[in-house]
Amino acid sequence: MDLKLLFISALLGVACYSSAQPEGNECIKANAESCGDCIQAGAKCGWCTDTDFLKQGEPTSARCDELDSLKKRGCMATKIENPRGSQRILRNKPVTNRKKGGEKLKPEDITQIQPQKLALSLRSGEAQTINLKFKRAEDYPIDLYYLMDLSYSMKDDLENVKNLGTSLMLEMSKITSDFRIGFGSFVEKTVMPYISTTPAKLLNPCTGDQNCTSPFSYKNVLKLTSNGKQFNTLVGQQQISGNLDSPEGGFDAIMQVAVCGEHIGWRNVTRLLVFSTDAGFHFAGDGKLGGIVLPNDGKCHLENNMYTMSHHYDYPSIAHLVQKLSDNNIQTIFAVTEEFQPVYKELKNLIPKSAVGTLSANSSNVINLIIDAYNSLSSEVILENSKLPEGVTIAYQSRCKNGLVSTGEDGRKCSNISIGDEVSFSINVTAQGCPKHSKSESIKIRPLGFTEEVEIRLGFICDCECQKDGIVSKDLCHYGNGTFECGACRCKKGRVGRDCECRRDEVSSEDLDRNCRKDNSTDLCSNNGECVCGKCECKKRDNPEEYYSGKYCECDNFNCDRSNNKLCGGHGRCECRVCVCDANYTGSACDCSLDTSTCLASNNQICNGRGICECGTCRCTDPKFQGPTCEICPTCPGVCTEHKACVQCRAFGTGEKKDTCERDCNYFTLIKVKDRDKLPQPVQTFPLMHCKERDANDCWFYYTYAVNNNTEVHVVETLECPAGPDIIPIVAGVVAGIVLIGLALLLIWKLLMIIHDRREFAKFEKEKMNAKWDTGENPIYKSAVTTVVNPKYEGK
Repeated sequence: MDLKLLFISALLGVACYSSAQPEGNECIKANAESCGDCIQAGAKCGWCTDTDFLKQGEPTSARCDELDSLKKRGCMATKIENPRGSQRILRNKPVTNRKKGGEKLKPEDITQIQPQKLALSLRSGEAQTINLKFKRAEDYPIDLYYLMDLSYSMKDDLENVKNLGTSLMLEMSKITSDFRIGFGSFVEKTVMPYISTTPAKLLNPCTGDQNCTSPFSYKNVLKLTSNGKQFNTLVGQQQISGNLDSPEGGFDAIMQVAVCGEHIGWRNVTRLLVFSTDAGFHFAGDGKLGGIVLPNDGKCHLENNMYTMSHHYDYPSIAHLVQKLSDNNIQTIFAVTEEFQPVYKELKNLIPKSAVGTLSANSSNVINLIIDAYNSLSSEVILENSKLPEGVTIAYQSRCKNGLVSTGEDGRKCSNISIGDEVSFSINVTAQGCPKHSKSESIKIRPLGFTEEVEIRLGFICDCECQKDGIVSKDLCHYGNGTFECGACRCKKGRVGRDCECRRDEVSSEDLDRNCRKDNSTDLCSNNGECVCGKCECKKRDNPEEYYSGKYCECDNFNCDRSNNKLCGGHGRCECRVCVCDANYTGSACDCSLDTSTCLASNNQICNGRGICECGTCRCTDPKFQGPTCEICPTCPGVCTEHKACVQCRAFGTGEKKDTCERDCNYFTLIKVKDRDKLPQPVQTFPLMHCKERDANDCWFYYTYAVNNNTEVHVVETLECPAGPDIIPIVAGVVAGIVLIGLALLLIWKLLMIIHDRREFAKFEKEKMNAKWDTGENPIYKSAVTTVVNPKYEGK
């Protein structure tokens, strides 16, 4: 019986504890069963180790909570396990303030970034901030390797490069006193179809009388040296070669220059690679044309300073080159002719810390090109980090010249940095949880194009100190069936329960399950939990504020009626699927207010004595009335007349109440509108009356009267008055009418005369046609001409 009472109280404790937690508490959501699980849930989480902290029935996970919440619940600060992250600086050599002409320093003795080595101890969710300082050292050593295309089209360029050594040494001495230069050349893979493999062409690939050297892939002519004259001598001995296709095998040469550090002689200083050509390039996949299918292995294959595997390995890919150039801190300057500028500018966008310069037709401007490109590359600092361990994130913030602060991707870099300028970076390193192997990790951060780097050793806080002091005792954890650590039991394998009081194999026996069925039903724990040791352990939900409760998990606090999409209308709490309403609220969803103040009318009567207050709203019993307090009667006579005088004096300053307007007519709010279309229209929730009244001057005015929380009157601001007659239009109209009538009469008379004349003429014509005699037969008619016939005339 005691065990049953204890279990019921435990369930009630879980319910009370869960209901008190705010939504979004990551410590509660973690359901941590140990201190280690708790501190990995978030940086705000702590674990109370006080053995008397838990109230009866509260689960072990209740020990994990936010620090402020633990203190409010009675856990002393000294009993809260809350390890914090830390950092230690292991090497912090100051940046070098070297001046040109000063003491000669070895490259390894020059420092441009500080600190150089740190150790971080990371707590899950807690960021550790590292402050880095970078300063461009004056007189910093430079290694420059000149890689030149020696195909036939570069013949005139070679003549100018032969004197490059001493000239470039002289110019670079203005920047640094420690400068070394080397030289290499390339043509193409020595197989068809890139070169002609006929014996004659292998000896001399050029046509005519031109004397060219045999084709080759890549040749390291001169290891990096400070002897400019030696550079001129060896370069002067070089000869042009030739190939068949336009793109060259420059990528093979770049790869060997990057990975063959011992042959090239790279030092741990600024490394520049000048790539000079007047053509495009072959890249990964093009080797198939010559039957070469093996991918480039990214290893050094120089024998006697010649690349010997060009016929065996394909050209490297751009990504492969980017990786090798970055790994070896080589900054690339593409010195190419104007024709191929667009191609190499696109390539520059893919290769960090690279530049493109326009090479003149005969390479005469190569020195200025190198100086400009170097200044451009060295004036920008871009930080990059090595691969991060799982769950670790890093964020950058830069503080550059003129106090400019940048974050995000721009937080990795600073531009326009001159020699001697100092910039700083803030770097936040955060871990989310612990790695699976829980081992220390290391990451490296370095400025691109510089050989110096910062090493950061990462350690992870995965367990609490109190876990190291676990106790195995017969008096604890049910006769030693678990380890008592950090104030709670951690059960041995095969044991379950808060105090490890049950064996796992007896958890689901039929006799124990009978105690978990309500009213002898077939459902264990109402299908909302598990039967453990003859007691129901209710399921936990994703939302810690929601929980099942009851001896058989038959109750919950989230399946009650809702109003306005709120549980119990937001005015009560859900207990065992029934709303328990707050004071002044009732209803199944606590959505009915018992407060009658919202039903009081201006006369302090509830609903004006014409209705009933239900749930804070008036229900009018007289159907003629409406409105929030049953004060409006749209069909009742006299509503407009009742307020006419006050509206008239308030809006126009006229009417019978103009002298007492301020005293008698301040019971409403007046709102003027421009015209009748602007007057509000009646709706179901906002009843109002439209009124039209006439003043003493026979002018009409329009207004609406509405009763809401504040009585409002909307009135048209202009009167609609009858206008007097306009004399001029009337006289003009009369005169115009008389004239028009006269004209119309004349036209009618004229029309009638025309019709009459036409009829008479037609009648005359008809009579004329009907006459029976002719002028030749008229016996009365005598001609005026007399004809006399001569009887003697015979017509001769």
